[in-house]
Amino acid sequence: MDKSYFENLLGRKISGVYALGGGSIGTSYKLESTEGEQYFIKKYDGSDNIVECEVHGLQELKKASVIKIPNIIGYNNNWIILELISQGTQNNEIWERFGREFAKLHKFRGKFYGFYEDNYIGATRQINNQKKNWVEFYFQKRIKYQITLAERKRLVDSEFLRKLGKLENKINDIIGEHNVFPSLLHGDLWSGNFLIGENGEPVLIDPAVYYGDREADLAMTKLFGGFNDRFYASYQEEFPLEDGHEYREDIYKLYHVLNHLNMFGRSYYTQALALIKKYI
Repeated sequence: MDKSYFENLLGRKISGVYALGGGSIGTSYKLESTEGEQYFIKKYDGSDNIVECEVHGLQELKKASVIKIPNIIGYNNNWIILELISQGTQNNEIWERFGREFAKLHKFRGKFYGFYEDNYIGATRQINNQKKNWVEFYFQKRIKYQITLAERKRLVDSEFLRKLGKLENKINDIIGEHNVFPSLLHGDLWSGNFLIGENGEPVLIDPAVYYGDREADLAMTKLFGGFNDRFYASYQEEFPLEDGHEYREDIYKLYHVLNHLNMFGRSYYTQALALIKKYI
């Protein structure tokens, strides 16, 4: 790592750079200045405009002004520098606060479903062409797009595609019969994409932002676990969900399971097919 680049960018002398590990598409570091200031840095390799998309997503989440989003210090094509969040301890009070603030985020609305630009869900391009019809947007830009990628990679077979055709015929009955509006969504909220700050405030990181059905955001939180019951209870108190949300939950999990199929391979085939079969 070229310390001089960051010294020029930050206007600070750098005393230390510490590797924090990496995810599927980036590597993280902690940067310390000689004055004791600390920064969080992520390095991406060869992922087109992924840094710019992350910056725009964080900026969009900040517009709601209801939940902590790390401040952006600087970025280029391969690096993003954020304020370092010192982590605190989770407890029931913090989970209740997180649920309320997440519900308030979903009250922030857009005019269309989608986003003004495509971005990324993990390493996968996320197509965000804006539409007024949620059912059309979700099936075409989320489910169908992932299936197209899976077909190119030969990850799905004729049985899977037949079942998908049946799902398409029923998709309006599944998600089109409740009151949907374009809520601001984090887009990829699992337990690795939020932090608890040292003062007990929830912090959202690594978004895949778009405007959509808020139930889609909540379904993702349940796919891999890690969220306290108090989170869901306080969300419901702040912004109650409509009847039938439990039934719709799996159709929204399907998008993320298909994305994992495309990113990590056939081990996710059976889970994806099982989610489809629940509705046909």
